[in-house]
Amino acid sequence: MAGAIEPEFRGARRRLVEALQDKGIKDLALLRAIDTVPRHLFVPPTVRHRAYEDSALPIGNGQTISQPYVHARAVEQLMLTGKERVLEIGTGSAYQTALLSELAAQVFSVERYRELLDRARGVLQQAGVRNVSLSLGDGSLGWREYAPYDGIVVSAGAPDVPAALEEQLAEGGRLLIPVGDKDEQMLTLFIKRGGRLERRDITPVRFVPLIGAQGWPS
Repeated sequence: MAGAIEPEFRGARRRLVEALQDKGIKDLALLRAIDTVPRHLFVPPTVRHRAYEDSALPIGNGQTISQPYVHARAVEQLMLTGKERVLEIGTGSAYQTALLSELAAQVFSVERYRELLDRARGVLQQAGVRNVSLSLGDGSLGWREYAPYDGIVVSAGAPDVPAALEEQLAEGGRLLIPVGDKDEQMLTLFIKRGGRLERRDITPVRFVPLIGAQGWPS
């Protein structure tokens, strides 16, 4: 990843990596990505001093950047090898987008707020990310043009798996989505086998709601 890494953040980022290892994150490629991606670029200047804390932070439009452990636990479930085509629903701060860009061949990310999308485009360019395509739209409908996807990760809570995302997931692909009500969800991994989704519950989480035609009504 291009872009200068400010020396004052190097120690903080390394401590974050060590903290995530202590919490059970084992994927070495993912840990290297976390050690490489400059998270401080993806948070508002007012909270930049907290960029490498293992905590969620506000990013505007009522949205948040998830705590690094939640990002790491989620991305680790996709078991990426560097060859995959990945769809992300909810670009948000684009920090997770940048992590995915280090671990997959191509990343396609959909965001419903133009302000967040414009900011994400700028910071990804600043960070030197090249293999990401961004779209403004209803994430619950996915991004049919580039389907099927080897991995889909949804950064918002849904009442159930949107049919569009199930359809756009490749055979053998992995779909990670928080499923539940608006207040609390279960981070859930679905693997597509024989055209059907096999479910595996990961951990309780709290995400903003997935607003859209196949999510929650606005």
